[in-house]
Amino acid sequence: MRTRCDSADGALSSKRTPRAAGAVHPWNRGSVARVAGTTSLPGFVNAHSHTFQRAMRGRAAGGDFWAWREVMLDEVKSQTPESVHSAYEATYREMRAAGYTAVGEFHYIGFDEAIAAASAAEAAGVSLVLLHVAYARGGLPRMRQESVAGYLAQVERLQEAGLTVGLAPHSVRACPADWLEEIGRYATEHGLALHVHADEQPKEIEECLAEHGCRPIELLARTGCLGERTTVVHATHANGAELDLLSSYGSTICVCPTTESDLGDGFLPAERVQVRGIALCIGSDSNVRIDPFEELRELEGIARRQTGRRGVFSTDELYVVGSEAGARSLGLAETPQIEVDLAHDSLRDVRPEHLRAALLAGCAADVVVPAP
Repeated sequence: MRTRCDSADGALSSKRTPRAAGAVHPWNRGSVARVAGTTSLPGFVNAHSHTFQRAMRGRAAGGDFWAWREVMLDEVKSQTPESVHSAYEATYREMRAAGYTAVGEFHYIGFDEAIAAASAAEAAGVSLVLLHVAYARGGLPRMRQESVAGYLAQVERLQEAGLTVGLAPHSVRACPADWLEEIGRYATEHGLALHVHADEQPKEIEECLAEHGCRPIELLARTGCLGERTTVVHATHANGAELDLLSSYGSTICVCPTTESDLGDGFLPAERVQVRGIALCIGSDSNVRIDPFEELRELEGIARRQTGRRGVFSTDELYVVGSEAGARSLGLAETPQIEVDLAHDSLRDVRPEHLRAALLAGCAADVVVPAP
């Protein structure tokens, strides 16, 4: 059935007041604490990770996103609970060492593998929110559920197993409108985080227009999937009307700059997002790089290249993106502190009043002091 969508329909009739552009939560102001040769910061939050893709670094070079995706699907075929536990624990330890204290695992490779991922995160000392993916079509058989009811039953089984779970319709390519409607309803009814890929690739937008007569984020609004607990991953090619929807519903965008660069996705329309007051968080996504400082630096770098100005995002805003906004995206109340080494070579000759900015401008994850 062809589903018609219109950015002027009833989905817009109950707009929420957008967050003020550039608003900074007081939780992050002055949040650097000096401790005997170290500086304490709120732990970073990795709101979007496909951890199995860490093994794919350097593969499919020279192809486009869709060529890379075929290699990725081959990698999915080899995953087992045992391999997931081993590889994920190692990668989660890398994340923890880099300053990430929590991760949203966007998971579509099997129920037993989800349990293994949770065990790996616990062993590595990282808080995990399992973003269990709904897949109705496309992908591989092991990634799909027979019905949306079957998908929601899996979510409840994971919760019964003790996992913290969020809902994750993979994309408008993978989930038809009736699945999106049911998942959106369930998320609202149960107060769960909802994460979804949208507007990552032009082809995805073209297919959505052909099937539904509207763009992906418009379809998410139409089907009840937008709200304050919703995080849209990428939004790289979102247009003005779609960004207005995200602003009006109080939704968040998870930007993954190192992956979006590696895959040739394009650039987030950074300033257009900022002026609308849309919350941003970060994710390591394909894990070609694991470094929250780099993700934040690249976000600001994208904005500078697009606008020709420096400091499009303030230092305070970037720390909110890296920590508080990610925690809120995953439904976490707080994150533990991390410490960075004031004696690190990358901080040599930096004056105290410039320390927080210098960490983002010139440091890599090796400035983080290993957790005890």
